[in-house]
Amino acid sequence: MSILRLLIAVVLIVVLGAFVMGYLNYRSGEAVSLPSRAERSDTVARAREGAAQIGEKAGTAANTVSATLEEAALTTKIKAKMALDDVVKARSIDVTTRGTTVTLTGVVESKAEHDRAMALARETAGVTDVVDNMKMLQPVG
Repeated sequence: MSILRLLIAVVLIVVLGAFVMGYLNYRSGEAVSLPSRAERSDTVARAREGAAQIGEKAGTAANTVSATLEEAALTTKIKAKMALDDVVKARSIDVTTRGTTVTLTGVVESKAEHDRAMALARETAGVTDVVDNMKMLQPVG
């Protein structure tokens, strides 16, 4: 019990000492002046303007990220369909997406492979247009 009393006494002495030191420093130094009301309102206005600009940039970045993720999702869906298809050789066809427009580029071996790749892209949910940049492999001989 005596240790607890000693601890309380030490804490009170430290708090009282901090208070006295703060009071003495305030009295011996220059008086602290607060900014005028006009300066405070100017500072608040600049802070709000800066926050609004940051908010706009964050919103733009979020929209860009969202659009990029949607494009990547469409590309991945189409490539997965091609990889699982028996007619289409997915590794010979590149799929790029810009918005909801998909572009197929590469070399196909037959009209059936070409038509199936186009059909897989067109039937994917979210695709509005498919651009055909595929070329047919020319038989040798």
